[in-house]
Amino acid sequence: MEGQVIAIIGIAICVLFCGIGSCLGLHKTATTAAGVLSEDPKKFGKVMVLVLLPATQGIYGFIIGIIASGNVTAAMTAAEGWTLFAAVLPMAISGLVSAIIQGIASANCICAVGKQESLSGKLIVYPGMIEFYAILGLIISIMLV
Repeated sequence: MEGQVIAIIGIAICVLFCGIGSCLGLHKTATTAAGVLSEDPKKFGKVMVLVLLPATQGIYGFIIGIIASGNVTAAMTAAEGWTLFAAVLPMAISGLVSAIIQGIASANCICAVGKQESLSGKLIVYPGMIEFYAILGLIISIMLV
């Protein structure tokens, strides 16, 4: 029973951290986009992808939560619980941090699109590079689970 509780706490932390990071990142991008779109609503399509980028970490955390919960049993030892807890930490930490930082980077790119619309395709690269580290956390957690 103790191992099961430890594992469930780890999974909950992973899903919550990734969700919190995504919410904070989306807050930054959405508020910035609202400012840009208030001046030129035609740029909606150009900024939408940049707005949504930080949401992916919440999805990744949810995926790890589903995968890891399939390994939780009532008969888990404490050691097995701590192993599962540790296995979800790469996604929890990379999801939290990268979503927040990606939100900041995306918001700055949204401001640039507001000034020069033709940059939208090029600017996706910068917050996309941050996404790479969230994906690494996802892959490592999948491998460890």
